[in-house]
Amino acid sequence: MESASTREMLRRTVATAGFWLLLWPSLGAAPVSMSSPPDSKPAANRPVDGPAALLELSDDALLARIEADPGSLGSLSVGTPSRSTLYNGVALPENPHWTIAPNADTWATSETIAAIQTVVETVCELFPDTPPIAVGDISDADGGRLKRHKTHQGGRDVDFGFYYKAGKGSWFVPGTSLNLDLARNWALVRALLFRTDVEAILLDNSIQRSLYRYALGLGESKEWLDRVFQFSRGSREALIQHVAGHRTHYHVRFFNPVAQELGRRAHPLLVKAGIIPPPVYTVSHVVREGQTLGQLAARYGTTVRAIQQVNGLASTQIRAGRVLQIPRRGAPAPVSEPITVPRRLLAPSTPDALAAIEWPTFETLYGSPTER
Repeated sequence: MESASTREMLRRTVATAGFWLLLWPSLGAAPVSMSSPPDSKPAANRPVDGPAALLELSDDALLARIEADPGSLGSLSVGTPSRSTLYNGVALPENPHWTIAPNADTWATSETIAAIQTVVETVCELFPDTPPIAVGDISDADGGRLKRHKTHQGGRDVDFGFYYKAGKGSWFVPGTSLNLDLARNWALVRALLFRTDVEAILLDNSIQRSLYRYALGLGESKEWLDRVFQFSRGSREALIQHVAGHRTHYHVRFFNPVAQELGRRAHPLLVKAGIIPPPVYTVSHVVREGQTLGQLAARYGTTVRAIQQVNGLASTQIRAGRVLQIPRRGAPAPVSEPITVPRRLLAPSTPDALAAIEWPTFETLYGSPTER
């Protein structure tokens, strides 16, 4: 028999799944600041018919919209990657171009789902016989701590598998020069950089080197590649960063201009309307010898279960010296700046091998022929 939680998730999916279609055109547009002055009004001839348009409303008008129809907000991502909430999450749909990894939690914002489809279909457009790529964890239905992950909380972090040579690998198999299909993997990475707003790609240095060498041999600009890959110059500003444990998949974090900015503005209003509970913030605590979770829960006015969830603890055993994040309700909300999405890092030219499809340029995205 269908459980209550299952029915609720289905209801939420039906209520919000259509909204990502409204956002689809924005993926090809110039990333801009999504901030809106508190007293801004919608244009007289422009109906408020989707989440992006809601950013034009004043806080009072937005609160009225929330009270009348909270589902019309679409999906929202509230908070930082390691401390965030997903509201009105959308389940990743089935698609012949991808498979969902076993036991994966694949709830996301509508913008993230649109980005996944964009990059995967780019690879399939270049290589029509491409096998499905595996998609792993994104987020839980309502965000928050997920399994062993520190992030994957707000519907913006996606684990993509690799494209392997035929018969050489599957989900979570370490990539090597022998089993990786470098042509398709580079097409995926290039599509992420050119066709979506990527905040970061986490990838082991060994895979970075293989992709770098392949792209350089293909004719990509060395200067541009040195800005893309961290291993090349060790830059912390590189989009592809080395993180241990990422030899089996890409961890991609997308910017969500609408879901993040609307989430930033709507979250306190959703709390005020009683639609979601007050936010839970955390303080750091260094465990001392002999302390227990029960003692910490009593000290900070929380519960053992809440501490376990925030810190991903499977048991109540803790060791001295560990830093725990202790949840506390009703603490002052941190100052949150409007979301601004930086310009995409685009290559100055496209190799002939990839020229079968059209790639965005600075001029098509930002109205200027070169990066400023």
